[in-house]
Amino acid sequence: MRMGPDLLVTLQGDLDDRAVEQIEQEVTDQVARTSARAVLVDVSGLAVLDSFVARVLARLVSMVRLLGADATLVGISPAVAITLVELGVSLRHVNTALNAEQGMGRLRRLREGDASRWAGHDDRG
Repeated sequence: MRMGPDLLVTLQGDLDDRAVEQIEQEVTDQVARTSARAVLVDVSGLAVLDSFVARVLARLVSMVRLLGADATLVGISPAVAITLVELGVSLRHVNTALNAEQGMGRLRRLREGDASRWAGHDDRG
């Protein structure tokens, strides 16, 4: 779903490996096609998040960043958080927020920080 310059991707149900890889392809295609500034990936609708799905989501975050957009996972439930830690899945490079509202607030703060950091920048060198 497009939200201004951002994309919101909502994942629901039980995802098999093929579906997760298809989502990865579709999201990266949409980021490139729409020049999205950020992607929020809402995983609150996932009952289970296995190690493969977690690795693909971490990979998706890296791909989105390479395409020039920010990426944040939102809606990780306590059960999913416990599972990820128990599986030893590293999501250190992945930005997270409790829910989509907090994720959008994070994006706003990042943009405000970028704007203030570049406010005195002169491209003439």
